[in-house]
Amino acid sequence: DYRKADTRRDSNTSSRQISQNGTLQDGDDRKVGLGKKVTLLRGISIIIGTIIGAGIFISPKGILKHSGSVGMSLIVWIACGVLSLFGALSYAELGTCIKKSGGHYTYILEAFGPQMAFVRLWADLIAIRPAALAVISLAFGQYILEPLFMPCSVPPMAVKLATAISITSVMYLNSMSVTWTARIQIFLTFSKLLAIAIIIVPGMYQLFKGETKNFENAFDLSKVQLSGMPLAFYSGMYAYAGWFYLNFVIEEVDNPERNVPLAICISMAIVTCCYVLTNVAYYTVMSAEELLASEAVAVTFAEKLLGNFSIAVPVFVALSCYGSMNGGTFALSRTFYVASREGHLPEVLSMIHVHKHTPMAAVLILYPMTMLQLFVGDIYSLLNFMSFLRWLFIGVVVLGLIYLRYTKPDLPRPFKVPLFIPVVFCLTCFFMVFLSLYSDPVNTGIGFAISLTGIPAYYIFIHFNHRPKWLQRGLGKL
Repeated sequence: DYRKADTRRDSNTSSRQISQNGTLQDGDDRKVGLGKKVTLLRGISIIIGTIIGAGIFISPKGILKHSGSVGMSLIVWIACGVLSLFGALSYAELGTCIKKSGGHYTYILEAFGPQMAFVRLWADLIAIRPAALAVISLAFGQYILEPLFMPCSVPPMAVKLATAISITSVMYLNSMSVTWTARIQIFLTFSKLLAIAIIIVPGMYQLFKGETKNFENAFDLSKVQLSGMPLAFYSGMYAYAGWFYLNFVIEEVDNPERNVPLAICISMAIVTCCYVLTNVAYYTVMSAEELLASEAVAVTFAEKLLGNFSIAVPVFVALSCYGSMNGGTFALSRTFYVASREGHLPEVLSMIHVHKHTPMAAVLILYPMTMLQLFVGDIYSLLNFMSFLRWLFIGVVVLGLIYLRYTKPDLPRPFKVPLFIPVVFCLTCFFMVFLSLYSDPVNTGIGFAISLTGIPAYYIFIHFNHRPKWLQRGLGKL
């Protein structure tokens, strides 16, 4: 599966060969590659650290708005956690039987071939990932500076400069050391859980004191509209998105047959409990109307219960955003690394730094496009175009799991889920795609058109037999 990428001669003039699986060999048969440094704890920190972003602290009101009541909103939070667990368990099966990093890209490649996998890769590279990274980085820049400028608003250019510094630091960290990236991710994950505990513990204390007036008539159905429930589920599934990131680094997971399913189950249980209990805590202090009116729910909660400590909330939100940036960059770089190994991206992206043992080129590929979108792009519009593609391709991946059950029944499956789990989750994903088409056909259509540009790109850059000779010469020189 692997082809020679490059041959170099070091300062000691010993012959070395760097292969496309990231292995460097010389006369002493020494090898350099991505080691198995992702333990169970680090795997849990990657999943939790990328799922929990700023949303639960700032604006967890999409579900309440569309579900119509406090009780129904809590049921939707629990149901979305269960559905996300179904998706995560499906990915756990794929990760333990296809032990290659790359996540969505790798599974689509194995099930449906290179063309569809390249279309997914193309959409990720040119639009989805740079825009998503820029948005979460902007949230970090906003909230890390907020305590310094209170009570004034933060100047937009200061936010962008802080954002640029944060993106640069994340890229540098991921380029320098896998071990330190994982250690900092663990620290940031515990910071997030501490911030959530600071909300949950006082909230539960209020609840046990008898502050239950906001839970009276919690299941009042007078404001519940069936037309709003799909949108409530859409908001909930978006809040849980990120459970798939461990699959992007499967090759670096120690004992994946045990640690991948275990990390997924533990992480989803923790996140679901945190989300539900945090919302319960909010309702002990705020009514549904107050929560919907609040610009930053966690800040309002802290001002009512914790006094001056509310100043610390923006710092915790910033740390939460940084954790999502760090975990996302760590995982996504492996997609580009694997795609290069498969011949879908330039070969340099599959090379490992000889001393640092990191896929440095694969990490840095996102940097220029993210910075470009940060300063000159309309990021939020681009995310609106692309939001439905996430669920479309995740649905395709889980459909691929069902397809592989029948086309490759003898494929070793150390971890196997009951068939109804991927079927239910697959139907959920395609329902959300249909919902996007129904609610916003224009933006969804534009996003679909952008992704379809990957088809001509595949034939121009990948399908060697059909390349024009002038393009072959130009790419060869490049």
